[in-house]
Amino acid sequence: MRSDEVKKGIERTAHRALLKALGITDEEMNKPFIGVANAYNTIVPGHMMLDKVTQAVKEGIYSAGGVPFEFGVIGICDGIAMGHEGMRFALPSREIIADSIEAMVEAHKFDGLVVVGACDKIIPGMLMAVLRLNIPAIVVTGGPMLAEKVKDQVVTIKTAFEAAGMYKAGELDDAGLKLYEDYCAPYCGSCQGLYTANTMQILTETLGLSMPYCSTSPCGSSRKLRIAKESGKRVVELVKNDIKPRDFVNEESFKNAITMDMLIGGSTNTVLHLPAIAIEMGIKLDLDLFDEISKKTPHLVAIDPASSYTIADLDESGGVPMLIKKAIDLFSNEMTVSGFKLHEIAEKAFVRGKDIINDVDNPIHKEGGIAILKGNLAERGAVIKAAAVEENMMRFEGTAKVYDSEQEALKAILDGKIEEGDVVVIRYMGPKGAPGMPEMLLPTAAIAGMGLERVALITDGRFSGATHGPCIGHVAPEAAVGGNIALVKEGDIISIDIPARKVEVKLDDEELKERREKWKPKEVKLTGYLAKYAKLVSGADEGAILT
Repeated sequence: MRSDEVKKGIERTAHRALLKALGITDEEMNKPFIGVANAYNTIVPGHMMLDKVTQAVKEGIYSAGGVPFEFGVIGICDGIAMGHEGMRFALPSREIIADSIEAMVEAHKFDGLVVVGACDKIIPGMLMAVLRLNIPAIVVTGGPMLAEKVKDQVVTIKTAFEAAGMYKAGELDDAGLKLYEDYCAPYCGSCQGLYTANTMQILTETLGLSMPYCSTSPCGSSRKLRIAKESGKRVVELVKNDIKPRDFVNEESFKNAITMDMLIGGSTNTVLHLPAIAIEMGIKLDLDLFDEISKKTPHLVAIDPASSYTIADLDESGGVPMLIKKAIDLFSNEMTVSGFKLHEIAEKAFVRGKDIINDVDNPIHKEGGIAILKGNLAERGAVIKAAAVEENMMRFEGTAKVYDSEQEALKAILDGKIEEGDVVVIRYMGPKGAPGMPEMLLPTAAIAGMGLERVALITDGRFSGATHGPCIGHVAPEAAVGGNIALVKEGDIISIDIPARKVEVKLDDEELKERREKWKPKEVKLTGYLAKYAKLVSGADEGAILT
């Protein structure tokens, strides 16, 4: 066992003494040591129950003959960080999470690993660590938040973000605004819709790194605790049989994950996270692969923000196994951490309540939920959640309103300076330019809340999975490195054609060349971690990884 390096032999007497200071017995010295990376904290709603989930994991480890060692992992709530300087730290925290787990596991030579987490950057960071370390490991995701109703309508955190625009538009009074504030996030768990957190939990299960139904089992449910306990037991079996993540996760597994992403119309942030996770195995996922899979994958389920359904409704419909069962020919039959193959799990799937998953021969859209756009405004690509765009906005041409920060754009929207037919351009928001590529749910939510139906938004930053409408993000190259988005001026005409996968500013090459000769990069004074991050981070089209 790996842990013998810290507990066997005369030269490890002091090491054993330190372990005994923790209460480890002589008998336990001969058992597998399992690291349990716990993202529990009291600032992130998706994490507030992870102490109980982790306790169930540890009970499972004990019952199977292992010894658990719990350690903490940071976690940022993207919702609370949204719309101010704090959001610049959200994406960069992914690398901190991966690095810190690697450091703890390698320093203490754990035989196996269970990571317990939820929410946007935490799950991707944990997956990066799991594949980088390649010791027997399993992922336990915290699960979705349940939703409440206001005026007989299901409300989610997306509704709360849009409420500010509704208030500005005169559709809500103070009491109405307070109602949304009090009921849009009423429980523990990852916010209710198919945003980044829940999308990544679903893709973790599809990759085969968590137990069946783990991703959609609600936070706080007894089922989540049972899955956690089984996961603890299972990791000890993995250690005893020396089964490591890279023994069953491969390139086909990642294609399965992308297929699932398109099937459900998941968050655009997966186009950042899956390549970053795959590169830990030496697998390169190009943007073109996402689009290739999107074009041959039907969109089968519409979940908030594309509808009023939530992840709890998907869970009733059979969760990930039922999604795979209904589109089984699209998924490669890879092994999973449970010891069963994807198709074996899918064959046993059942609908427990309502069924919101369409059949393959009756899709919501014939193509997948995410599209990759290219053109002179995004020569290396941009990303849009096509599943959340109305049909009449799939092709659109509008007048550019240009802002060099999210705050400037948000103020213009709320002050009524954006009109139907405009294209809001927010730049210098990329991985290097911001830095940290902040999410911009506030401007998109304000546009929706103000009732603007024919307004598009384009940015070299990114969007929350709660964003809906013609919102194009991840524009690469970004403005900070001289991408053409830096050259756009107020009044330029921008053309968007999602079916044709095009996004262009109507300027000829000569005009772009003249503007480039006059362009100077925006200066940003940086200190601390963000200064290091800006120097090392790659473009969005490469997953914003550190190089």
